[in-house]
Amino acid sequence: MGRISLDTREFYRDTWAEVDLSSIEENIRSFRGLLPDRTEIMAVVKADGYGHGALPVAKTALEAGAAYLAVALLDEALSLRKQGIQAPILVLGRTRPEDAALAAENDISLTVFQADWVDEASVHLKGEKRVSLHLKIDTGMGRIGTREAEETKNLALKIEEVPQFCLEGVFTHFATADELESDLVDKQFERFARSLEWIRETGAAPLFIHCGNSAASLRFPDKVFNIARIGISMYGLAPSEEVKSVLPIPLKEAFSLHTRLVHVKKVQRGDTVSYGATYTAKEEEWIGTLPIGYADGWMRRYAEKGHALAGGRKVPFAGRICMDQCMVRLPHEMKVGDLVTLIGCQGDEKISIDDLAAQIGTINYEIPCLITSRVPRVYKK
Repeated sequence: MGRISLDTREFYRDTWAEVDLSSIEENIRSFRGLLPDRTEIMAVVKADGYGHGALPVAKTALEAGAAYLAVALLDEALSLRKQGIQAPILVLGRTRPEDAALAAENDISLTVFQADWVDEASVHLKGEKRVSLHLKIDTGMGRIGTREAEETKNLALKIEEVPQFCLEGVFTHFATADELESDLVDKQFERFARSLEWIRETGAAPLFIHCGNSAASLRFPDKVFNIARIGISMYGLAPSEEVKSVLPIPLKEAFSLHTRLVHVKKVQRGDTVSYGATYTAKEEEWIGTLPIGYADGWMRRYAEKGHALAGGRKVPFAGRICMDQCMVRLPHEMKVGDLVTLIGCQGDEKISIDDLAAQIGTINYEIPCLITSRVPRVYKK
C-alpha cells in the first residue's frame, strides 16, 4: 500500500498528519529481534494509538508479530472490537464493576486490583462467558495496584472463587525505567518477584506475567518475563533522552504533520501580526498564513522560538498562534498551496517530535497525542 492520495481524500482542509505504518512495522520487528523468543509483544494502542490512529496501528502491529493489544479504557477496546479487531485486548485502567458483563460479551481482558471489585462485578456476570483478568501490582508507581501480601493473596483467591473469572495475567509498571541511574527500578523488580511468589502460594498460575514498558524492554529485554508492553517506542520514539542515548535497536519515527499556505502577503516595517500585536515586522517581510491552530492541538507555546519548514528551510512563527490559523515569516515570496511541514523533513532540514518536546519543556508522548481528531490522518506503507 502506498501513500493515500490527497486528491481522493475524504477531508477538505489543507492540514493533515501522515503516519508511516512501515515504520511502526519495522519498530515492532526490531523489538521482536531484541526480545527473547519466549517473550510475546503487547502493542499499546491507547489514546487512539498515541494520536497515530488505534485501528491502523493495531492492524499493523498484529501483522508485524504482536500477540496482544492494550488500551486504557473499555471504550477504546470496544471501539476496536466494533471495527473488526479480534486479537486479545487488555484494558490497563479500572473498568466499572457493572461493565464486566460487557467485557465478557466482547472477550476483553480487564485489570483488577481491588477485592471488592470482584464481589461487585460477579453480581453482573451471568451465563458461561468468562472475563480474563490481569492483577495489577503497585511496586512503586503509586498509581493503581495491590501493595501488601495479604491484599494480593486475597484478591487472587477471590478471583479463583468466581467461575466467570480467570486470572490470566499479573503485571506491574515501572516509574523510572527511562532513567539510567535509578535505584527504584531494581527495587520494583524485587517487589514484583516477591508479589509473584505471593500469588503462586495461592495456587494460581497466570499465563501472562509482564512488567516491561518500552523503556524496560529496551534496557532489560531478558527481565520482562513472557510478554512486553510496547507503547511509545512502537511509534519510533525513545522513552526519554537518556534511553535515546543507549538504544539497542533503531527506532523510526512514524508521525509527521503538514499543512499548506493559504495566504501570502508582503508586510512593511512596523506592521504587526496576530493577536496582541506581539510580532512587529522589522523590515519588509513575506508572511504566510497556515490553516492550523490550537484547536488542532498546535499549541500557542509552539510559537515561542518555534519554526516550521517551508521551501526546505526553517521559518519562524510570526505572532501568536490562533485557534484555527497561525503565521510564519517566509524567506521570500511563496505561492498559496506550497507545502509547509510542522513535524517531519523537508530537504536537509528536520523538525522531530523530540525537538518540539524539548522546545516547550515536555515529553515526546504529549506531542502526537495532543494533535486532535480534527486533523485528518493519512496512512502510507
